[in-house]
Amino acid sequence: MPADRERVVRGEGTVTGSRTSDWHASMPGRQNGPLIVTEDEGLLDDLLRLCAAAGAVPEVAHGTPARRASWESAPLVLVGDDCAGRLGAAGRRDAVVLVGKDMDDPGVWQRAVGIGACHVALLPDGEKWLVDRIADAVEGVGRAAFTVGVIGGRGGAGASTLACALALAAARAGLRTVLIDGDPLGGGLDVLLGGERAEGLRWPAFADSRGRVAGQALEEALPEMHDLRVLSWDRSDCTVVPPDAMRAVLAAARRRGGAVVVDLPRRLDDAALTALEQLDVGLLVVPAELRAVAAARSVAATVGMVLDDLRAVARGPFGSGLDGDEIARLLGLPLAGELPPEPGLSQALVSGRPPGGGTRGPLARFCARFWDAVQIGDGGVPV
Repeated sequence: MPADRERVVRGEGTVTGSRTSDWHASMPGRQNGPLIVTEDEGLLDDLLRLCAAAGAVPEVAHGTPARRASWESAPLVLVGDDCAGRLGAAGRRDAVVLVGKDMDDPGVWQRAVGIGACHVALLPDGEKWLVDRIADAVEGVGRAAFTVGVIGGRGGAGASTLACALALAAARAGLRTVLIDGDPLGGGLDVLLGGERAEGLRWPAFADSRGRVAGQALEEALPEMHDLRVLSWDRSDCTVVPPDAMRAVLAAARRRGGAVVVDLPRRLDDAALTALEQLDVGLLVVPAELRAVAAARSVAATVGMVLDDLRAVARGPFGSGLDGDEIARLLGLPLAGELPPEPGLSQALVSGRPPGGGTRGPLARFCARFWDAVQIGDGGVPV
């Protein structure tokens, strides 16, 4: 096997036409990749390149599977059209894709039926689709995570505090949880969680991500704090993430299932608007003040152009006739609930205790009720 091809098979090479961050190539713990069955050297080169783009390390069988166990255990089998006629004895199984290059050959569909293939991929047009299928098979993708975005109706509304508390409550409920800091000027959610020294990568390491990011590699790269994974900003000068990076990273987090919580900036940049497109629900935190309600109307109007399900969270103390129902009515939004003041919150943060870290207190109770109402089933989808 040529040296350059061997590097790609082992996950050490670069991929033409794709960009991957250094963190992606260095992450351990990849799962078994697909089985490739072909004797076509050109097709093999293409399939190795696509596997590398998907973050997968394949096994290659020339002509027919050398081991029946490989045929049966591989998460996906990619059969070159040149070998389709030789696989009658291999046995039928799910997740077989027949891969060819001749767009004008109608016989490819008959050969696909003959080997029990579930799909046909014709290159180069089918490359993107095939990369996604390879990555899905390797990651064992199930249902997407239920994704919540939290945004403040005005500055200092407490959106970051609520985002952290929601993520902690989801983790306590046994959900795989990722907390994403979408506010580059917020100071870093790792600090709010008391984990600024926790080992792991922050946003600057992902700024060049685009296309598809491997969900498992992302999860392994992030710092773990309080039984959840956190993607935060560091204290460098990097304060901008391109929309492509936000889209790729958030999609990878969602593919792992469970719950994803995104802390969004009040002044929405392009990356935050991209994040809104992947949310299941947004929570707009609004203090019970007339000026806060007036400010929140502008935020709600902007968010509402992208996100269908936006709900108000009314934060106390309540007075002057403003309660949760009235705030929601003034904003024209459904009410997610009222959040009374949290006793001792400031002292807890100073001492390094995360907001909503316990099971008592208004903040923890609000978050527990939220996840109970969502009723996330297996795989992280509301039922």
